[in-house]
Amino acid sequence: MGRECVELDVERWRGGKVTRERDLIAEEMPVALVYHGVPHVVMLATPADLEDYAVGFTMSEGLVAHPDEIRGIEVIWGTESAEVRITVAWERFSALLDRRRNLTGRSGCGLCGQETVEQAVREVRPVGPGVRLTVAELHAAIAQLSHLQPINARTGSVHAAAWVVPGKGIQLVREDVGRHNALDKTIGALVRSGSGLAGGALLLTSRASFEIVQKSAAMGVAFVAAFSAPTAFAVRLAERAGLTLVAFAREHQHVVYAHPWRLESQ
Repeated sequence: MGRECVELDVERWRGGKVTRERDLIAEEMPVALVYHGVPHVVMLATPADLEDYAVGFTMSEGLVAHPDEIRGIEVIWGTESAEVRITVAWERFSALLDRRRNLTGRSGCGLCGQETVEQAVREVRPVGPGVRLTVAELHAAIAQLSHLQPINARTGSVHAAAWVVPGKGIQLVREDVGRHNALDKTIGALVRSGSGLAGGALLLTSRASFEIVQKSAAMGVAFVAAFSAPTAFAVRLAERAGLTLVAFAREHQHVVYAHPWRLESQ
């Protein structure tokens, strides 16, 4: 079962009857990201794939410019928390100290803890041409994802972020109680595998918030699809960044909010 969920005794009410059963519950614990011994942020996250999470967070937050500037990652497990110790190139660490947050983040946290609006609303460069998907490929990936979420299948309470490659379908999935964490884990897994982030699309089981678009665009991803609604702030950023943003994505429907030309009817 691993660290990502726990088994608990519950009372289940169904049809007027109460039964005592064992139930699987998604775990959530404080995860501290520590750079060169200096605490930077504590996020509530699912305790799985934390090496991917550390790389993805470090890259998508712009704490380093290139993967080779991340020099080492070590996960230290506590009883009810985890600490991820990260070393980066020294010049990056000096810059990181200048913008140090020292915040506690909730699993649903987006821009919480930033000290200024300028830090929070980082403008991103326009994305490249990216990939094109057909409507059939998008809807096939949506159907495929429901079978590729093992933690959610057991607990029913975590988000997923999937990497979709045209002609190949879903190639990678990461899960977390926080949608931003799931995205960072997927980004980190791709970076660690040496995969380029311009060659696919992101599919998320969450809403399309500003930070989802911001992190994706910052990594050069040009196509993002989300199961739930977008925010207007996210749509405006997608428009400026040249990113295709699809929301309300279901097996037989979707809504395109920005740059529809990457989604082909056939």
